[in-house]
Amino acid sequence: MANNINTQSTALAKSQEKRFIKSLARIDITLFIVAAIISLDTIATIAKGGSQSLFWAVFVALTFLIPISMLMAETGSAFAEEGGLYQWVKYAYGRLPAGIASVLYWITNPLWLGGSLCFIAFDAFSGYIFEIKGGSAGEWIFKLAFIWIAIYLAIINLKLGKKFIGAGAIAKVIVISSLVITTAIYGIKNGFQPFDFDGLTPTLGGFIAIAPVILFSYVGFEAPNAASGEMFDPKKDTAPAIRRGSFIATLAYILPVLAIILIVPNDQVEGLTGFLGAIKEVYTVYGGAADFLVGLTALLFIFGLLSLGSAWMMATDRIQAIAAADGAFFSGWFGEFSAKFGTPVRVNLLSGAMSSTFLIAAMTLVDGDAASIFTVVLVCAISTLLVSYIIIIPSVMKLNRTRRDVIRPYEVPGGVRGFQVIGSILFLYICIGSIGVVFPGTLESVFGLEYDFQEIWGMARADVQLFTAGTMLVVILISIAGYVGGKKLREELANSK
Repeated sequence: MANNINTQSTALAKSQEKRFIKSLARIDITLFIVAAIISLDTIATIAKGGSQSLFWAVFVALTFLIPISMLMAETGSAFAEEGGLYQWVKYAYGRLPAGIASVLYWITNPLWLGGSLCFIAFDAFSGYIFEIKGGSAGEWIFKLAFIWIAIYLAIINLKLGKKFIGAGAIAKVIVISSLVITTAIYGIKNGFQPFDFDGLTPTLGGFIAIAPVILFSYVGFEAPNAASGEMFDPKKDTAPAIRRGSFIATLAYILPVLAIILIVPNDQVEGLTGFLGAIKEVYTVYGGAADFLVGLTALLFIFGLLSLGSAWMMATDRIQAIAAADGAFFSGWFGEFSAKFGTPVRVNLLSGAMSSTFLIAAMTLVDGDAASIFTVVLVCAISTLLVSYIIIIPSVMKLNRTRRDVIRPYEVPGGVRGFQVIGSILFLYICIGSIGVVFPGTLESVFGLEYDFQEIWGMARADVQLFTAGTMLVVILISIAGYVGGKKLREELANSK
């Protein structure tokens, strides 16, 4: 690479390298991808759209999930440095865009963990294992415990943490396989719901409505590269692990969505309990053992959610810590990795505090029932994540064009031209998804589609905007402030040239 300031690291960032503990082999990377990519919480949300959503789930898997996994496989195996996407954006456009991208990418997860995952885990526990009264101290204890267990798993040594993440990935596969297999048994014994073949006909309105949720579910193949410095052989293992992970993820979304559509009437699928509701329905084939098996599956479901949140914390907290150590996020205090654990404990604790704060806000400052709260916080998480890819995708495209001197263990079919074409398509997807969540109703208005804000969201437009566009502005301002705060570290780097 050319010897310029955007390809160098600060002394603080370099000093952290000795604290990285080599922990991740190819199988660990694959399981990490499965844990991070497969969002059990959104499967029922996708299925709620019926056969129309099934069509788009398959179509977007073929035209987005698989292509983006290829782009990240090439980039991740070529630029295999700790910090992953932060480094890629920095190499392409500098520290300020990299700092903004990393904050947008990172802050998604405290919002998601505190505002969505712990809500779904609580409903699963209270609804299928042991009832806890809503609004009680028990609910607060459960949700806060869920958050901080996820944070603890991100704090501990990666050699141990990866075992929990791997177990969570396996739990997800067991839960999904159980639903799919039992659905087949249930259908043979009791019959399936009539399949709406007419609904498979794609519509623009159907795509705009479901695209943000599907895109949110299908991104994250670059997440393990946050820990590239802790992989045994990132250049050799990244691409094969991503290929395997993309295959598993494709099946893990499409098959359970199909299963839910086949057994649960469309008007009965709810985003909060639809997945386990489908489990409870099909498990009736097991007779007297049904209740026990539903409870056991609910526990695996909750563990899968926990591993999902923790896996993303492991990845995004590392990205943010590297950004801090490299002069793109305040003074560098957050850039210190623990000498004992080899993990970014300070950022982990910051994430836990933010997640707890967002939980409190989501439960006390928002009017509406649980379903409305769930929808708003999910949209808020989607908006920050998807907008980060507006920076990430052009960055990896630029590196593909301009850094041809870098050895690529894996290349996207079609070489540079293939990479650029795929990247352009992915960027269009990301723009559509981002507009849909940051400015809901805008695309519908442009294309003359009906959009009843109150009916769709159950809340007034102003309330939703408080959590979407308002959150976006605050997050960008935080990232800019973080960049300004890192001026001293960047000056030391410039003076050392």
